[in-house]
Amino acid sequence: MKLVVVSAGLSAPSATRLLADRLAAATREHAGSDIDVQVIELRDLATEIAQHFVTGFPPARLAAALDAVAAADGLIAVSPVFAASYSGLFKSFFDVIDKDALTGKPVLVGATGGTARHSLVTEHALRPLFAYLRALVLPTAVYAASEDWGDEGLDRRITRAGAELARFLTPAAGPEAAPDRPDVDTAAAIAPRSLHGAITSVDPADGFEVVPFAQQLAALRAE
Repeated sequence: MKLVVVSAGLSAPSATRLLADRLAAATREHAGSDIDVQVIELRDLATEIAQHFVTGFPPARLAAALDAVAAADGLIAVSPVFAASYSGLFKSFFDVIDKDALTGKPVLVGATGGTARHSLVTEHALRPLFAYLRALVLPTAVYAASEDWGDEGLDRRITRAGAELARFLTPAAGPEAAPDRPDVDTAAAIAPRSLHGAITSVDPADGFEVVPFAQQLAALRAE
């Protein structure tokens, strides 16, 4: 299984890259060491991304990064907050990616910022972006403000998010691997159904409960 991590941090080192690395480590902890992790630093591709916009053709390094994202079994995407949203560099990279590259792909989103006031950026900016690209955005998104580093709450969110993504990267995480939990769907079963339903459970210990939208609507009308 291949996991690609996209980090849009601009400094070296950066809080964005630190969060991306911790999310990848949490995913590997739950999925196993056989997960191949590739990190893409967008700051190293800024010039190539601009050239692609002008010429319509990606330079070699950018083409390799775009191919890696398209071929990945799962994606972690982390951006710093700029003007209450994702950075322009982050958006530019996903603007030049093939429109079908992320269809059905599990994506864990994260963001970093200087204040907790921007914590909803994952919901009003990142989640809609990847939903538009038809990706399967995982329930738990992780935002880290400056004061969050070293806090147990951030550690718990990272662990939970990593476990959610690991479930999609580990085919054996279903009934065959846990015979005492026959009600837990495998990642392969969850992914296609989730495109037509809603993931309503965010606790990896309970498994993901997928409720079709038609069923939810019928229940609301019956009330």
